[in-house]
This record gives sequence, structure tokens and C-alpha cells, in this order.
Amino acid sequence: MNLNAHGINAFINDYVEKLRQGTATIFVGAGMSKAAGFVDWKGLLRDIANELGLKIDEEPDLISVAQFHKNKNNNRNKIDEKIVNEFTDADFETENHRIIARLPYSTIWTTNYDDLIEDAHVKINKKVDVKSEVDDLFVNRNNRSCIVYKMHGDKDKPSKAVLLKEDYEKYYYTHEPFVSLLNSELITKSFLFVGFSFTDPNINYIFGRLTHRYSDKSKDHYCVMKRISLADCNGDNDKFEYEKIKQELFVKDLLRYRVQTIFIDNYSDLTLLLSEIEKRYNSHSVFISGSAVEYGDFTSLEAQNFVHLLSTEIIRNNLTVVNGFGLGIGSAVINGALDAIYSNPKKNSEVQLVLKPFPQFPSGGKDLGQLWEEYRQNMISRAGIILILFGNKQTVDGIVNAGGVRREFEIAMSKGLVPVPVFYTGYMAKEIFDELARDFSKYNLNEDLFSDINKLTLHKDNLQKSVREIISIIQKITK
Repeated sequence: MNLNAHGINAFINDYVEKLRQGTATIFVGAGMSKAAGFVDWKGLLRDIANELGLKIDEEPDLISVAQFHKNKNNNRNKIDEKIVNEFTDADFETENHRIIARLPYSTIWTTNYDDLIEDAHVKINKKVDVKSEVDDLFVNRNNRSCIVYKMHGDKDKPSKAVLLKEDYEKYYYTHEPFVSLLNSELITKSFLFVGFSFTDPNINYIFGRLTHRYSDKSKDHYCVMKRISLADCNGDNDKFEYEKIKQELFVKDLLRYRVQTIFIDNYSDLTLLLSEIEKRYNSHSVFISGSAVEYGDFTSLEAQNFVHLLSTEIIRNNLTVVNGFGLGIGSAVINGALDAIYSNPKKNSEVQLVLKPFPQFPSGGKDLGQLWEEYRQNMISRAGIILILFGNKQTVDGIVNAGGVRREFEIAMSKGLVPVPVFYTGYMAKEIFDELARDFSKYNLNEDLFSDINKLTLHKDNLQKSVREIISIIQKITK
């Protein structure tokens, strides 16, 4: 998959911009859960179809199959049991789920019954508010980072899951608040549909109403779809040509709903696509790594002023600061960021400061070393640039270079961040710079960027000038 192809590149840039504006969301379909080991609709209903004497692979109308089963047995007990047993906690979320959890969605929509989305959020300490039935809409969870709308129900409430034909027929009345909320989001946000086939009668109905009422005002939406291949048709060329025509017609029809299709060649390409979205979104976030009990060529006051000015300018340039409140510099980072935010609240926002203070006590059966590693992994995943300042600590043997800053650099390199070690602050920042100087190409840097880093100068009589040089490098990286 060529991520730099014109159509794909333009989509990623547009969608990332909407993520930054808070006007993007995502709709997760059954294809995502199937990749995690769960059954799809056909897998869920296969045994039930066999009991009815039907061949599930030849049935295009799966909700009717479920309805036939209830009609025959006068209840849906077996279907409910299938939902509970098939969508268990034994399976684990995929990297796609983890990326979605890390992205800054305020809402996520899904027709899936499983809890993979919720699990992925919990594992990075993000609180989700799950809405799987109408009553849930009237109770809000405090300090939530995201609302997950499970518009067809949840595996833990199988009797209320939307699955039968009659469930769909009554949906507009039984779940009217869900329809209204989805209507509102389709008007105000751009959706990215993943693992979704667009055969769901609810979604098609809602889209149809919007198309006729707001066709000239609706937001643009996107759908990721695997391009049909000869292998999908088991080498049958006639079937391949037929399915290709159907897919082309279907894609054109989606344009009526203002849904543009992004084609991928393999299902694994979805991970590449989502990873690139995350990478470009994070490119505008700067993780400031550093700690200090002494400041080398700086006095304590000069160092604090320098870090304050640097943090302020990062925010003023519409970037985000990510910080773990490192000893000796964390306060200056926070004060500088807040200074920029509160001095111009119409332009800057508190969401531009992501603060993750390290835990000070073991908890949850984990020692401090484990907790700190998890915190570092989480924080650094939020950024595209690592800015390294000072980096020393006090030990019984005296002041030494900080191993924590070294570890943050190693994690950053593993995650593809661009390093900017400000070598004149000394200590671990200088040690890492010297390492980069031996072969900068190994560290996500090109010759031009390393040359600029190498030219950084400490202007003690004009710290603002030193800050401008660093900001200039960051601007090059984020372009």
C-alpha cells in the first residue's frame, strides 16, 4: 500500500486536520472484531441456519435467518446464548483497536457486541462511557475521555441486542435517541468507517434521510474498503470481473452519502493506514524529556526561564506539549505552557498540555519500575518529537546522567519519534547528541535536520534567540 499516493495522502491529511479540530469520529464494524478472533455474522448464525436447513454462505439476508429461528422456536434464547458464548473475553484487541484508543476521539460508534474497544482504552488508562441501550444515554460517567455508542447492544445484555429482523423494523422507535445522536454526529463530524460493509439497514436508512435533507451541507465521510481481487474469487476470472463491477457501482453509490472510499489491497493495510494517521496526528506533539538537580552552564534561574520560554513557544506555535513532570524542569514546562494558554485562550487550549506525572508508589500489583515503564510508553506514544533537555539526577555516588531520560529516548526511537537533543544543556542530552553524531541516519534524522541541531547555540544574554532556533527545527519537522 502506497501511503503517499495522492488520494490516500490527501485523505490522511484531511482526516488528521479534522482530528485536531475535534470534528472527526470513527465507526467500527464487524470486520474489526473478526480480525481479533471473534465470529462475524455468518459465523454467529451458522449453526442456527443449519438447524433451519439453510446454507449460511448462500444467504444474503442474515437478519431474516435470525428471525426465522425465533419464528420457529417462539423465542431467541439460543441466539442470546450464542452472543454470550461467542463474544467472550478470551480474545484480545488488535493493534487497530489500540491505535483507535490512543487517538483523541470524543465519540466512537460501533455495531459490535464485544468489548474490544473498551478494553483497549482501559489498558492505557482512558475512561470510556459505554452506551449500549437507551437508558444508558441518561446517565453520564464522570471524567470520561470517550463515549462508545454500541448502537446494536452489548454481549453482556444479549436479550437486548439488535439482531432479528423485527429488531431492525422497530429500531427507529425503540432506539430513537440513538438515531437522533447519530444523525447529529453525521451532520457535525466526519466519520471514518472501518470493518464496515454498509449492508446494515439502520445505517443505510439514516444516511438516506440525511442525503435527501442535507446533501449540500453534510460533512464528508470516508470508508476503508478492501479492493476485490482474483484471489478473493478463488481464481475464477468471470466471478472476479462480476464482483469488480459490483464493487465499482457500490462505491459510486456511496458518493450519494458523501462517503469517499479509501481502497486497501490487503486487510493488514488497515493497520498501516491507521498507524500513519496516528503518526501524523502525533507529529504536532512534542514530548519534553529531561530532569535536573544541577544545570551545567545555566544558573538555576536561567534554566527555569529557558524551559519556560521554550514550552510557551511550543504552545504558541499550535503544538502540544507532553510531559511527565521531570524533576527540576517539569514545573517550568507546565508554567510556560499554561502561560501561553491563558494569555490567549481564544487561540490556545488546555488540551495542548498533556501532563502525566509519574506514580510515586507501587499499585495494582506492579512495582514502580513497571509503572514507570508503562507511563513512559503511554506518554511517548502521544508524541512525534522528543526534545531532550539536561538529564541528570542525584545518587549516593553523586550526580550522574539520568537513566530515565535514556530510556525515554530508546522508547521514542522504537516508536519513530524525531529526536532533538539540546546538547548545550549537557548531561544525558549531550550524551545522546554525541551518539546521534556518530550516525544520525539511524535515528529518524536527515542531514539537514541534524545540521540544524548541531548549530544550536546557547545565547545566555538572549535566551529567546536560543528558543527560536529550537522552534525553527520543530517547525521543519512538523511541516
